[in-house]
Amino acid sequence: MERREGAAAEKGSIIWRYLKKYKWQYFFGIVTLFVVDYMNLYIPQFTGEITDGLQDGSMGLEGLLQTVIRLLLVGATLAIGRFLWRFFIFGAARKVERDLRDDMFLHLSKLSLRYYNENKTGDLMAHFTNDLNAIRMSVGPAVISTFDAVIMTIMVLIKMVADIDAGLTAVAVIPMLFVLVWSIKYGKSIRKRFSAKQKAFSDLTDQAQESISGVRVIKAFVQERQEIKAFAAANQNNKDKNMQVVKLQAFVLPLLDVLIGSCLVLTILYGGRLVITGDITIGNFVAFNQYINMLVWPMIAVGDSINMFSQGTASLRRIECIFGEKPDIKDSVTMDPSLKELKGGIEIRNLSFRFKKSLPDVLSHLSVKVERGSTLAILGRTGSGKTALVNLLLRLYDVKPGMILLDGRDIKDYPLHVLREQIAYVPQDNFLFSDTLQANIAFGVRELKEIPKLKELEKRKVKIKGTNYQAYVDRDNSEACRIIDEAYGDLEQVQEAAKEACIHDNIMDFPMQYATMVGERGVTISGGQKQRSAIARALMKDSPILILDDSLSAVDTDTEEQILENLKQIRKDKTTIIIAHRISTIQNADKILVLEEGHRAEYGSHEELMKLGGIYAQLYEKQQLEKQLETV
Repeated sequence: MERREGAAAEKGSIIWRYLKKYKWQYFFGIVTLFVVDYMNLYIPQFTGEITDGLQDGSMGLEGLLQTVIRLLLVGATLAIGRFLWRFFIFGAARKVERDLRDDMFLHLSKLSLRYYNENKTGDLMAHFTNDLNAIRMSVGPAVISTFDAVIMTIMVLIKMVADIDAGLTAVAVIPMLFVLVWSIKYGKSIRKRFSAKQKAFSDLTDQAQESISGVRVIKAFVQERQEIKAFAAANQNNKDKNMQVVKLQAFVLPLLDVLIGSCLVLTILYGGRLVITGDITIGNFVAFNQYINMLVWPMIAVGDSINMFSQGTASLRRIECIFGEKPDIKDSVTMDPSLKELKGGIEIRNLSFRFKKSLPDVLSHLSVKVERGSTLAILGRTGSGKTALVNLLLRLYDVKPGMILLDGRDIKDYPLHVLREQIAYVPQDNFLFSDTLQANIAFGVRELKEIPKLKELEKRKVKIKGTNYQAYVDRDNSEACRIIDEAYGDLEQVQEAAKEACIHDNIMDFPMQYATMVGERGVTISGGQKQRSAIARALMKDSPILILDDSLSAVDTDTEEQILENLKQIRKDKTTIIIAHRISTIQNADKILVLEEGHRAEYGSHEELMKLGGIYAQLYEKQQLEKQLETV
């Protein structure tokens, strides 16, 4: 954490570039706010003039009407001005919040797996909600509070001194000096308490997110009571930290009211004496009291602005820690921008890799060559380094130069986006988004540029099938179909990929077919259907290299054979890497690599490995025996 905070501090506060972007909105908002505050000064003045005019009989009906009209004009100006400064300043603050949220999401998408391994989802969600809201308050309402606390106070004091009495003004504002000193101390205390409050909210969010995501495991192990206790503890901690903030505010704000009330008492006592002695008029006294009341808001604004700035500063530091993070994996200095595609040749030379320096090697001195258009199968016990190897091929982690070559070039020579575009990957965790099956299968090739047109379709009330207009419309509407297909993948291509993955028939049995919405992480469909949908998604890319990481474990053997036969037909002249535990899945591969604790234990074809009589042959015989026992 210290390293991240240091990186953020070196760059300085990031908020200034967002404020500069909307500087003219802030400029016009502040100018409008100045006009509003200035016009406010005339209300006590006109009230005093009316009071004195009526008291001494110097103001007739015509003069009274003119003064009332001036009051109405001031009121109209104030109404328009208050709308405009809200439009400019609050609008700019909302845009700053939006831009920060967009840029933070963009930055997070560039960070490497290490960052997500070290940071929890709930904590990141708190950054997107509470922290950004606190920053918005500090660049919106806090700006207004600060301006009023400074400019309006100065203007009112000048008016009180110039038009009424300097001595009375001095007596009235003495308690306000205590307000200023107290507000500074208050700001320091509230900042610390708010940081603790935000941390507690992050912990609570993370606890709720993990409990909801893992609800099936919780129920399966009957751990509801323990999770309720854990959530209650996090919730109590969140409540305690919030109460620390509330208690401080509950002490400070009433004290502020006491100080402001002291100003009014002194004004009445000393001002009343000046009226009796004839030093000021009754109208001046009435106007002065209104000016004192006008100072109430700026004094309250001092506390509000310090509170909001303190909370915003604490949140901004948390956000800057994120922006201070640098991706571990990025285009290297040796990257060749002319490389636009892969052909499929892979060579691994004496590869050794560990996730951290303090941990042992996951892969050790591994060498293997995969010819273009061939199929490599990888077999090994859990923890032998199979998934780590394919993660290195995707450059989710980096190794030393020369250890991994693609088409004879070092893997770091390829632009990162080109490398990952040219490799289709089906991970062990067959993640599906909470969207339609069509959108999930077309995920790797979809174009979201047509979304505005999708909204036009909705406005025109085009007949839409399903609960999500982004997915599927009446196929009789050719324009609607074209827009949907451009945005979320051509339906015919999606269906073809689904057929190759042997999931098409299952999808057609669903009432909504390809418009079927799958739940979070695909929980509304079976494990085998999730796996085959993920395979279809990878096949849609038609990439030179396809990696299947234990992606057939949840399908039956007949379906597995059909998928493998389909892959054999459609993957001619393309490289395929299959990780599996069942021999039946990989025995027809061109080469089979057996890993043992990160080392190359055996390598060859099925026939060659059977002749060795080693790990592969023993595993094959064991699985054959199990298969025979199942049929008995």
